[in-house]
Amino acid sequence: MEEYLDAMMDDMKAALAALEGHLKTVRTGRATPQLLENVQVTVASYGATMPINQLATISAPDARMLMVSPWDKTTIPDIEKGILAAGLGLNPANDGQIIRVPIPALTGERRRDLGKLVRKYGEDGKVRVRAVRKEYNDLFKGMESDKDISEDDLGRVLKKVQDATNGTVKSIDVMVDAKEREIQDV
Repeated sequence: MEEYLDAMMDDMKAALAALEGHLKTVRTGRATPQLLENVQVTVASYGATMPINQLATISAPDARMLMVSPWDKTTIPDIEKGILAAGLGLNPANDGQIIRVPIPALTGERRRDLGKLVRKYGEDGKVRVRAVRKEYNDLFKGMESDKDISEDDLGRVLKKVQDATNGTVKSIDVMVDAKEREIQDV
């Protein structure tokens, strides 16, 4: 039974990790290399679509600027197109060696939209955690009906499942609140 509880905790931690990955891609007005992490670049000379981090080094020299340093200078136009196509609202500029991506300040309306997006990501994470809870509750109830565990054991294990769910949902709320505060910082 403990191995099932450990597997359940791993599934809930995976839901938290997925949420954390989504939250890193939400622009907060500060430059972070993670903003460009999910950008896909179609490189004509290679004939392939690749993540930007496989083509260049991304750094944030200050709070309002990202610098993309391609390893192959011939990919600069492709990387610029990829950043524009990503729909992040960023306008890259290059000097033939590096690409500078200025991060514009967020408007009040854009901050509200990003707050809604963050809350949606949080709710998606909670739905995923509740699905894990349902999966393991059904598993343990099946074990009890097959007489693999007693009714008392079922009650104890269902309480552990609910406690784990409550703790994970609380962690999601903390992550979402922190990201919303970060977005609202001017």
